Amino acid sequence: MNIHEYQAREILDSYGVPVPRAGVASTPEEARQLAIDLGGRVVVKAQVHAGGRGKAGGVKLVEFPDEAAEAAAGMLGANLVTHQTKTGGVPVRKVLVAELTDIADELYVAITMDADARAPMVMASSEGGVEIEEVAANTPEKIVRVAADPLIGLSPYHARDIAMKIGIPTDLVRPATALITNLARVFQEKDASLVEINPLVVTTDGRVMALDAKIAFEDDALFRHSDVQALEDPEQNDELEQKAHDAGLAYVKLDGGRVGCMVNGAGLAMATMDITKTAGAAPANFLDVGGGAAEDKIAEAFEIIVSDNDVEAILVNLFGGILRCDVAARGIVAGAQNSGTQLPLVVAMRGTNAEEGLKILAAAGLNVTTVGDLGEAAIALTKVLAGEGRV
Repeated sequence: MNIHEYQAREILDSYGVPVPRAGVASTPEEARQLAIDLGGRVVVKAQVHAGGRGKAGGVKLVEFPDEAAEAAAGMLGANLVTHQTKTGGVPVRKVLVAELTDIADELYVAITMDADARAPMVMASSEGGVEIEEVAANTPEKIVRVAADPLIGLSPYHARDIAMKIGIPTDLVRPATALITNLARVFQEKDASLVEINPLVVTTDGRVMALDAKIAFEDDALFRHSDVQALEDPEQNDELEQKAHDAGLAYVKLDGGRVGCMVNGAGLAMATMDITKTAGAAPANFLDVGGGAAEDKIAEAFEIIVSDNDVEAILVNLFGGILRCDVAARGIVAGAQNSGTQLPLVVAMRGTNAEEGLKILAAAGLNVTTVGDLGEAAIALTKVLAGEGRV
């Protein structure tokens, strides 16, 4: 789960991480008043769950309160389109108004999970203010990586070593050490999946502070954090992803794909998406109905897939265990009838009542091709995508 920058900075502030004075506004007049309170010179930042705001006009530096109101008026109520949003962008309902900071140096620090290290990984760099992917591609030697202990967290001496390696001035190493240590506490205590500060700045008056903040949380741990759950902004989510989330389905929209994938199990999902590549296409989504979905849940999942305008064909790969194949088949038929779709389906079913499930699909009058395994599925999907219809 993602949250807005203004929410992230409130969390950081509560953990003792220095942040600039700021406030959040929902109207141009509120932005103007905040600018007055903060001395006039401020930055106005659109609050959306996406990076690249500055390049898309979502960050404005202004010198006077009236300019802050004008900047807010240009953002509020509009959709901001960045390289991280869908084509239509995401709506801006609030703006962050923060005091301008005189910067001496821009740095970078983030914490995320590292599967290889099996631990939280602190990544820091002297190259702040730019996308970390650029640093990794062009000057990877400038990225410092330190794994935090999964049980005791990040040791202060590790934090101090990071601060020194990214060029923190000697007289600011102590506060920088505290800042990095507190970021690690946020990550661990809030069950975050990402805590990122870009840039972390050294100011001309000798302070170290987080100028920007991004925090994402592990969905499976949200039951432990009702305060974090309350920060969710569903309007920022992809419409179909939100619909799936509300239905208790695991669905992720993928870019550039044209094959909808319905599976029951993450392993099957990975194999199914590989098959779409073998067929010369790409998956349009990841949709896992789970192990014991009922017929109505299967129908809803199918309707979500066909609601995606990018989908040209659907690959169903199910293994009947707790989920019986006949139940899944009736759900697919119901979803197809509810949506009125005639999209071609390639279906592989094995396990409990697989034969009965395939008979239900064959009798439903759908544009369906049934296959015995994933090898056959790749061949069938290739022909379907080539416009040859049923095989």
